[in-house]
Amino acid sequence: MTKKELSSWRKNQTKLRIREFVAAVTEKGSPFYVTPDDRIAVFDNDGTLWSERPVVQGAFTFDRIRALAPEHPEWATTQPYQAVLENDMETVAAFGHKELGEMIMATHAGLTTEEFAAIVRDWVFSARHPATGELYIDMVYQPMLELLRFLRKKKFVTYIVSGGEIEFMRAFAEEVYGIPPQQVIGSSIETVFELCDEGPVLVRLPVLDFVDDGPGKAVAVNRYIGRRPLLAFGNSDGDQQMLEWTAAGDGLRFMGLVHHTDAEREWAYDEGERLETALVEARERNWVVVDMKNDWKVVHKCATEA
Repeated sequence: MTKKELSSWRKNQTKLRIREFVAAVTEKGSPFYVTPDDRIAVFDNDGTLWSERPVVQGAFTFDRIRALAPEHPEWATTQPYQAVLENDMETVAAFGHKELGEMIMATHAGLTTEEFAAIVRDWVFSARHPATGELYIDMVYQPMLELLRFLRKKKFVTYIVSGGEIEFMRAFAEEVYGIPPQQVIGSSIETVFELCDEGPVLVRLPVLDFVDDGPGKAVAVNRYIGRRPLLAFGNSDGDQQMLEWTAAGDGLRFMGLVHHTDAEREWAYDEGERLETALVEARERNWVVVDMKNDWKVVHKCATEA
């Protein structure tokens, strides 16, 4: 390992376990050696690869509601849109899956895949976090970027497996993470093929197709990758089944959870906020729990890179 590899990880047991695992499965002659074809690594996105307060796709959805509001005057007096337009985040926070799904359909559908990707790219490379003022794409976790690069150098194929909408993430994943669109798996809405004057297009419909969360992540890994992961990283109970599916494979496996413990450089949260059963299982089964405060020298990309 060169000096620059995993340089944002503190020299402690967590970093050592990562290094030892990768060496064990990639060095020929090791009893745990795995051929490159089976070196599959899967990562959740929100809270695992970049900050999830707020969830970036949620911020995008709210900005789209504000941008589209002149075309929908009824939204000013209709929930859930009214709360967003009035910046009533307390009411927004109380919305359930039904209301959130309605807002996503209203802002993500009715466009071709190319049109939607262009809108996402324009937003994600210019939008800033309301509290930090940083670009969202600079609030990627530097240690995880280094881990992705390290794994790819060791001939792992890295995938995103996230509850986020697949076309939303595909619009920026390659530039931000080095992960190409075909290696991004997420929740999806239905699309249909249409032939117009300019040629064939795929149009996004306001119909939910697949939810890539909880047990759905294990299903999606099998459906779209067809190989059980060798390494899996998440940060919430929604990732638990993906980690369990990874752990159930033969040979040596690596399961990791990013634990948000750093209230000074990011946020500190766990129990009661989508990390209860997964954290308990991780500790019981000796999975790697990454303590953000103690394991990372820096947190965000903006702390070390322009």
